[in-house]
Amino acid sequence: MRQGCISSGEIHCDACQSKIPYLERYLSINEEDGVETAGGELQHYCINCCIKKGYALYREEKGEKVLTFFTE
Repeated sequence: MRQGCISSGEIHCDACQSKIPYLERYLSINEEDGVETAGGELQHYCINCCIKKGYALYREEKGEKVLTFFTE
């Protein structure tokens, strides 16, 4: 299950190991062997790692680029 979250400043990205800054957006997702599953281990990813893994993308909405973790 995907959960878009806001960092408290104490969260680290599980892919790149960087600290996710206070009030920065990140994704919590259940994964097993690198694949999204309902019962896998909970992972936290920064925006850059989400985009690299295909979990996030920018969409054009009302003339603006908007980041979304939830794809169709």
